Amino acid sequence: MGEIRRYDVNEEWAHSGIVQAGDYCFINYCVRNIGGTVEEQIEGAFDEMEERLALVGLNLENVVQMNCLFKNIWDIPVMERVVKRRFHGKNPARKSIQTEFADPGKLFFQVDAVAYSASPGCKLFRGGA
Repeated sequence: MGEIRRYDVNEEWAHSGIVQAGDYCFINYCVRNIGGTVEEQIEGAFDEMEERLALVGLNLENVVQMNCLFKNIWDIPVMERVVKRRFHGKNPARKSIQTEFADPGKLFFQVDAVAYSASPGCKLFRGGA
């Protein structure tokens, strides 16, 4: 499998934003635009995911699985519209869960994911921590 590489490391929070292990990358929870609308937060979370994937030379089309956490599970159709627009038909398997967030009045969505890197034309970046 080779070595495990960690990127976007936050020592204070004791986590890595993305961990590369073999042909898979594990993307830690992605959150952005806290305090915005649910759609702004979903867009922001996918922006965050896209930026982390770029650290290892991948993009959203490499994502094979997502765990989507919602403050209100009835916001799934909003996420589905964003997924259709951003994943260009390369939709990952996904699970949606309703949860209580630490800041329930401002945080409505977060996502983590698994990406696969061995598709034709994709090469993982071999740098990193």
